[in-house]
Amino acid sequence: MAVRPIRLFGDPVLRSVCAPIDDIDEGVVSLVSDLVDSVAEPGRAGVAAPQIGVGVRAFSYNVDGVIGYILNPTLEVAGDPVPTGEGCLSVPGLWHDALRHPWARVTGIDLHGDELVIEGEGLLAQALQHECDHLDGMLYLDRLPKDIRRQAMREVRESDWF
Repeated sequence: MAVRPIRLFGDPVLRSVCAPIDDIDEGVVSLVSDLVDSVAEPGRAGVAAPQIGVGVRAFSYNVDGVIGYILNPTLEVAGDPVPTGEGCLSVPGLWHDALRHPWARVTGIDLHGDELVIEGEGLLAQALQHECDHLDGMLYLDRLPKDIRRQAMREVRESDWF
């Protein structure tokens, strides 16, 4: 339907825990369409509903040419977290090593209410963790070691978009 503008650091919706989706109605169908359209833009690996201003548990992903979505995801991870280069559309221009597990799986539902499972390693695992964090009101900045987080926050304050 539409590529929606991305909410930026400082917007309260990015720090709010999202509500589960109880009913799959026309609003949810429209939201998923917008999430899929928004993640299809070049350079995007994921877009969570709060990033487009909607506080519900849904996100889209675009990894290795595969675009999809999930509603009400529950995250599982495996392996010791390792520093992984990461950025965020809601914190443009920053790139830092966040701690991420090498494998992840989300279990949720699709628009028909059927169970949906997405799992993988590498960039897909990172994207699943990153987008689930958004649904819990977290940004990747929260995953940075304290000294690097301090540096990142300085970069945010000095940015031309903040």
